[in-house]
Amino acid sequence: MKKLKQLADNYQSILDLIGEDSTRDGLADTPMRAAKAMQYLTKGYDEDLEKVVNGAIFESDNDQMVIVKDIELYSMCEHHLLPFVGKAHIAYLPEGKVIGLSKLARITDMYARRLQIQENLTEQIARAVEKMTGASGVGVIVEAKHFCMMMRGVEKQNSVMKTSMMLGTFRADHRTRTEFLDLVHS
Repeated sequence: MKKLKQLADNYQSILDLIGEDSTRDGLADTPMRAAKAMQYLTKGYDEDLEKVVNGAIFESDNDQMVIVKDIELYSMCEHHLLPFVGKAHIAYLPEGKVIGLSKLARITDMYARRLQIQENLTEQIARAVEKMTGASGVGVIVEAKHFCMMMRGVEKQNSVMKTSMMLGTFRADHRTRTEFLDLVHS
């Protein structure tokens, strides 16, 4: 609770510093609302990979590609504290174990809910899936629009950043990588 109060006090200072009256009707409760929002938007710092996966790793004879497309994500640029929003596509080649489907979305959220750059987010998701599944290969693609590029600076509304991380077979075997890319774009 002390952290929340400190965050709210800092938001009130920011409002005052930009020339607003932080006590006026429309802003009176804004510092606390903003503090609660920031805590939610960065809740990934309080989450742990093992707890997020929660034992949802299952034995499987499947050795064919597992892919989940279009996992929506919301993150915050660590450079400007502005959002970037988009989707992640995750694939892996099981090696005796599969992960619960929802856990891929939860892993994505855990890392996205931290101050981030997209390049690191993509790698963190891939390494987490590899660690938890022991897969022979993992591929992750993240596509996102960055508000720091849309709302300020060059103000380009239609630009989309795409990042990828290929581990194991996805990196070593172009056929596996091509299959993943074809499935993502189909």
